[in-house]
Amino acid sequence: MEITQILGYIGALLIGIVLGLIGGGGSILTVPVLVYLLHINPVTATAYSLFVVGASALVGALRNISKGLVDFRTAIVFAIPAFISVYLTRRFLVPAIPEEIFTVGNFILTKNLGIMVFFAIIMLVASISMIKNKKESLEPAQQISYNYPLIIIEGLVVGILTGIVGAGGGFLIIPALVLFAKLPMKKAVATSLLIIAIKSLIGFIGDVENLDIAWDFLLGFTGISIVGIFIGIWLNKFINGKKLKKGFGWFVLIMGIYIIFKELS
Repeated sequence: MEITQILGYIGALLIGIVLGLIGGGGSILTVPVLVYLLHINPVTATAYSLFVVGASALVGALRNISKGLVDFRTAIVFAIPAFISVYLTRRFLVPAIPEEIFTVGNFILTKNLGIMVFFAIIMLVASISMIKNKKESLEPAQQISYNYPLIIIEGLVVGILTGIVGAGGGFLIIPALVLFAKLPMKKAVATSLLIIAIKSLIGFIGDVENLDIAWDFLLGFTGISIVGIFIGIWLNKFINGKKLKKGFGWFVLIMGIYIIFKELS
């Protein structure tokens, strides 16, 4: 086994640990680990990422359901448009993107390059969201109410983004649940995991019909990530999650900048 493969499996464990520690963000590491350490094609990597993210989020969601933290009504309203758009994106939009998108002089924007650069931009947006470190005091005191049109529109947008880059999109879902469904922050985080699990796994079904899936590798990688979640949950007792989230945000920012330079140089 090559050193990069070993680092790739360590990366799988780290993805789970970050998810367990801060309740999100780990999925943003999945595509870079699969592409740069395990040398998997970006289109296949975003598909595998959907499965890893979906399975990992499902473990967290089941834990939150047992604690009574999930708002099922909001989850259903948000998840239905999200999983429809993520499925259609993976089934039809991603395969329809041409191998060469456009050419300017000597520069050729290929499908793989376009996906990685777009992914890096999403990483930069996610990192800023983590670094900003919103205070829990912003929790709305109002009764839970539902702005259905905005929840549905946000669900569609998050589904398309998830479909293209293979990340969970928790950094987009959580603010939407707080603003449009007036959920308290803890409930928003818990509910977002169920939404991420549903839309990621249904989106992955769109890939099963288009790609050759290496199930042995994918199940092994996902299994290691899930072990990491339980390690992260245990470590959470000893580590300040808020400080860690900010530090991880800076790491994601550096990674996003690195990917842009690596892909465009």
